[in-house]
Amino acid sequence: MIAVVDYGAGNLFSVANALEYLKIPYRVTEDPQELEWADGILLPGVGAFPDAMERLRQKNLVPVLRRLGKEKPFLGVCLGMQVLFEWGEEFSLTEGLGLLPGRVTKLQAQGLKIPHMGWNRLQVVRDCPLTWDLPEEPYVYFVHSYAAVPQQDDLVAWADYGGEVPALVWDGAYCYGAQFHPEKSGGVGLAILRNFADLCRKPAKNDTKNGGDDR
Repeated sequence: MIAVVDYGAGNLFSVANALEYLKIPYRVTEDPQELEWADGILLPGVGAFPDAMERLRQKNLVPVLRRLGKEKPFLGVCLGMQVLFEWGEEFSLTEGLGLLPGRVTKLQAQGLKIPHMGWNRLQVVRDCPLTWDLPEEPYVYFVHSYAAVPQQDDLVAWADYGGEVPALVWDGAYCYGAQFHPEKSGGVGLAILRNFADLCRKPAKNDTKNGGDDR
């Protein structure tokens, strides 16, 4: 069962609808105990970084998410990806969950409108369980004004929007982030969610940052 974290941050039910369409067992919850029991965690989100972190703090979810992000498959989507990082610069400097090194800054899109809103091709630069069996030219849907600045080792894919926008990240173990909305990205997005669900059904595995995996 995948726990979809309910902290009042946006695209909760569109994510749940996609999981339901795929017949993937899930539970929308804000209960830390249910997060403990879950096979994987999906953290959605639309809105501002400081507001998201404040809601997570109010619900006493920050400590459990910081721990579970190192213990079981964990996917952050859009704002949910951004708060995986150490710091966000939206409105004010705000501490994130710190599951991934780096910070989130204003999107720099040379000559293009912000927010970035629309379909863009993923440029995959690193093997990752979430990108297995994707088409040669995978297109996904973005809506965002800020973007993560990850470590190069954590970058899986980027999209071209006036420059290279980090689109998919992975720490090599349990923690994944998608800046785009897989639940709104047609067959490509559904395939990514299905791959994540497959990970949640597997037993815990070792760090695969160096290329090995058990699939």
